[in-house]
Parts: sequence; structure tokens; C-alpha cells
Amino acid sequence: LFDDFRNDTPEHYRAGFPWHPHRGIETITYVIAGTVDHGDSLGNRGTLAAGDVQWMTAGSGILHQEMPKGDAAGRMHGFQLWANLTASLKMTTPRYQDIAAADLPEVTEDDGTRVRIICGEFWGQRGPVEGIEANPRYLDVSVPPGTRRKIPVEQTHQVFAYIFAGAGTFRDASAPLGILTEDASHSKEARLNYEATNRSLVLFDAGDEVTVQAGDDGIRFLLISGQPLEEPVAWRGPIVMNTAEEL
Repeated sequence: LFDDFRNDTPEHYRAGFPWHPHRGIETITYVIAGTVDHGDSLGNRGTLAAGDVQWMTAGSGILHQEMPKGDAAGRMHGFQLWANLTASLKMTTPRYQDIAAADLPEVTEDDGTRVRIICGEFWGQRGPVEGIEANPRYLDVSVPPGTRRKIPVEQTHQVFAYIFAGAGTFRDASAPLGILTEDASHSKEARLNYEATNRSLVLFDAGDEVTVQAGDDGIRFLLISGQPLEEPVAWRGPIVMNTAEEL
């Protein structure tokens, strides 16, 4: 599951995400604007500010709540991704990795492309989140207007990009790294020249790089990948196990 929660109107986010359970997964919360107060049934409490990350391994089970608040201008924006755990780790002890924005490495290339590294290794830097089963990479990528950029990815990983500012075209990929759209009738050529706008999610085929051409306003997107677990999934709300009997 991937959730983009954003709004400039407090009435639309003030209710937040009250107490709810998680088991068998990890939840990754990344705040762009505003703050998120959180608490859980183990007694953990805290606030995520703009740029902060919380990587929670729910494991055997936890009750959790997240309550967003807008910034001084009323803006609230963040993301939450659910990552599955292997069967051997679904009943592990819950844990947190809370990362402050200042502790996230950021790399800027000569062409102005900027990458914040939340998890995984990229351009000689390594994100602070460690010990994650699917060996993921979680990047926040900004490409300047009109710039064309090739970004390496792991060929064995499932890869997706989520665009949340600006627009651009993903094209000329290798291996080949096609783009999956809702319209399965798209030709391979069309799939390799996909126009991605704000709130688009682009799911890639197997390959070793992604090429993006930023539009007139630049483009900013999350580039997320992980090793497929290739295990059965039984899902009911925020509980993800391997069989219906376990649910």
C-alpha cells in the first residue's frame, strides 16, 4: 500500500489516523510539510517534522496512531508506504527507526539533480535506515527543469517512481525497462516514453536504470525499489500475513 496524504485545508486532515493495529509489515512514513504526532501501545510517543522519516517494523503486532498537523500556512503533506515482511519475520518484536531530516544524506550532481537517501546505497552514500528484509532503496529525487538524468537501479528489484511535484517523461530505458500503464494495449514504444505528472505512479519492468527528462517546472519524485519476497500474501486491512488461517 502507498498513501500520499496532502491537503492545504486543515478540515481535510485533522481527523488523522486514530488508533489502529498493524502486524506482519513495516510502515514507512516520510513527512514533506507539516508535522505528524504519533504514539503506540508500547508507550512510544513523538512528532515527525518536515523532512523526517519513521520506519516502523510492526512485526508481531502493535497499536498505532498518526495525527497530522499543518504548518504555519496550514499545509500538510506526507507519504506512507507499507512493506511486507517475510514469513520468518512476521512475528518478530516491533521496533522503530526514527530519522531526523538533518540525518538524511543528500547528494547534488553537477547538473543540479538532488537526491535525499532515506534507505539503501546510492552515489557513494548510504541512508540511515538499516536491517530491512527486502533490501530496499528509498530515494527522494529532484531533477531541474529541462534536465535529462539516468539513475541506476537494481535489476533484481521491483521499482516504482511516484511523482509529487512538476512533471516529466520517463524514456529510453535499458534492458528494457518498460513502463506499466493501465492500458495494456500501449505499444512498447509508447510505454518507453511515458509522460508522468503530479500524483502519477510509474511501475517499471526489470532493468538496470531509469531515465527521466524533466519538464519545464522540473520534477520531484520518490524512487523506491525492493527485492520481491515471492511469498503468498493474505491481507485484511492493516494486517498482512501469508495465509487466511493466520489472519
